Amino acid sequence: MLQPASGHSFLVRTFDKTAFDAPFHFHEEFELTYIVAGNGKRYTGNQMHDFSDGDLVLLGRNLPHCWKLDPGELSAIEPSAIVVQFSQGFLGEGFFNNPEMQRVAALLERSANGISFSGTTRASINKSLKMLTEEKSNFKMLIHLLEILQALAESAAFDLLDDQRSIAAHSMAEQERINLVFAYLVENFRTEVSLNEVAAIVHMTPNAFCKYFKKATRKTFMETVIGYRLNYATQQLVQTSKPISEISFESGFGDVSHFYKLFRKKMQRSPLSYRKNFMQGFNKTRV
Repeated sequence: MLQPASGHSFLVRTFDKTAFDAPFHFHEEFELTYIVAGNGKRYTGNQMHDFSDGDLVLLGRNLPHCWKLDPGELSAIEPSAIVVQFSQGFLGEGFFNNPEMQRVAALLERSANGISFSGTTRASINKSLKMLTEEKSNFKMLIHLLEILQALAESAAFDLLDDQRSIAAHSMAEQERINLVFAYLVENFRTEVSLNEVAAIVHMTPNAFCKYFKKATRKTFMETVIGYRLNYATQQLVQTSKPISEISFESGFGDVSHFYKLFRKKMQRSPLSYRKNFMQGFNKTRV
């Protein structure tokens, strides 16, 4: 449970690069995170997405998450983030049941999927969050947070990060178990993944684990591993000039030809063709 400072009912913190070293984790509190500076991968539930400067996400209770910087990123600006955390009853039990809070209550319920905001909403809220960190009055901070939540609740500029709620649909005990598996994947998918090792984490035989994982996520374990690797490789293709073979190995594929085959199957084109097509489109938008 969070421990707000004296005089506060919620937490507002500004993190430096160390925030991105946090392991895959979850907690009872809602969390609103604004990435001031930084690029990499955002992991929420069993989903992986790119993130960059300005990323704004609201996460529901017990939704596992972490942000990992691109290991090859070189930036003149130190990566940093602003994080707001608050509990369901931080303003008293039933506060969000009041009619005035109807839209915010719906927002918090939706956040079980994880919500990524975009457009003018993201720009205005990010500015408001910076102001929140600078506010000295505890009372004004609270009012400011409620205004931020109401603005988010009224916005249509958002995407759900896990629209199937594949993790949230399980009991808390099952969530804790499957989250251990995804925590392992987040840290290890770019290396050789051991089925025996991950099965042992949840105290199962490999065969029993494979059946359990498929039932819990509707994907096989290896389909999930390959999905993580292809997602990471795609990011590297469009954000770096590294050779295809290097990207293949860095993404966890031990065989380049196998990487080509899997990439073509998913993207309907070769890695090199995908990179060229992306760069052509990118250059057109700059003209």
